[in-house]
Amino acid sequence: MRFSLADGSLPLITTKKLAWRTCLKELLWFISGSTDNQALQDQGVRIWDGNASVEAMRERGLDGYQLGDLGPIYGHQWRSFNAPYTHSGADYKGKGIDQLSDLISSLRDPEKRFSRRNLLLSWNPCQVDQMALPPCHVLSQFHVTQEDKLTCSMYQRSGDMGLGVPFNIASYSLLTHLIAAHCDLRAHEFIHFIGDAHIYDDHLDVLKEQLKRTPGAPPTVAVRPQEDIGDYTVSDFFVSGYRPQGKLEMEMRI
Repeated sequence: MRFSLADGSLPLITTKKLAWRTCLKELLWFISGSTDNQALQDQGVRIWDGNASVEAMRERGLDGYQLGDLGPIYGHQWRSFNAPYTHSGADYKGKGIDQLSDLISSLRDPEKRFSRRNLLLSWNPCQVDQMALPPCHVLSQFHVTQEDKLTCSMYQRSGDMGLGVPFNIASYSLLTHLIAAHCDLRAHEFIHFIGDAHIYDDHLDVLKEQLKRTPGAPPTVAVRPQEDIGDYTVSDFFVSGYRPQGKLEMEMRI
């Protein structure tokens, strides 16, 4: 799937209401390097609660973690790739590989920004068994044209089309707009590859109803640049013109 990000376009789904602020808070949580579900709960975000539950962690063989500790998931891999993981409250600064900082340094470099090696990995086979949830969106690659246009291509191993995929499209589109603003580039396109796209049985009737709705125009987003990639907050994102249709209820899987 290909989504234009030109002129601030933000591909939030319009045939139902998407909680884009929740999506953005999760993205900024990844960027911070946090793997503590409590940090999300403090912002009213409960999307990781199922995976952080005692039952879910026990099923993963991770009942030695403190409640809310999700293991070395996205944030750890983005900011401290493969650093030995102890617990969510540990200081991992300077440990492992800070992929996000390296990516930004490369995209800001007049020569390196055109490299085919501008990657961000979430899947780490050395630590996947320590994670509450193995990453679904596993690899993104950032491409820059001679006109300083930024495109993100993301590969997702597994995608729940009813709930997860609209969220993932929004998250990586926001990330691309953020990185473009931070690196003095222009967001151009988000390209989405899904290895296993699936629909859960109890989502089917709701999605059939959704298909009867006519999509509207996408909203736009502007990002206020900050000094450091870790300095961004929700208030630095200005989304305009989002006019979704009514909510559609589907149960989230863990």
